Amino acid sequence: MTASYSGGADEVSGSERDRLTAERDRIRAAYLHPRDARPPSTARGVHHVALICGDVERTTRFYQEVLGFPLTTMFENRAGNTIAYFDLPGVDPVPYDEVLGGLHHLAISIEVEHWRQARERLDAEGIPYDHVDGTSIYFRGPDGERLELIADPLRWMYGERVD
Repeated sequence: MTASYSGGADEVSGSERDRLTAERDRIRAAYLHPRDARPPSTARGVHHVALICGDVERTTRFYQEVLGFPLTTMFENRAGNTIAYFDLPGVDPVPYDEVLGGLHHLAISIEVEHWRQARERLDAEGIPYDHVDGTSIYFRGPDGERLELIADPLRWMYGERVD
């Protein structure tokens, strides 16, 4: 199982990368307004993320013992959590796959020291990961979902403010 940020996708050619860069530049010029000229967002933030897990105990152990995110509640209705995992009895989900409109990865911001500790626990568990820079690692969760732990504060990415 690959830990890769790209999910094992083929390398993009130089000419295709140039085309994509030009397209992103066009979109940026058309839609990205200076911070002081933008209206405030109507969104308050992500309420929760709901993912399906294959094994509740395995998922709980991974998030609590490996990543350091304690279980905060467990109940049948399962609404209003930050990260909610559903076991959905009777549903036979297929293994994780990238599909249009699907989840590429879930990026979770944590303090630098907790990031280092989580990386050490990933190493201890033998869980492979891609280390993108000094603050970001990508790896797979227990059901193959792609996760990122990022030590940048919310609204910052790789040293740049993104709000």
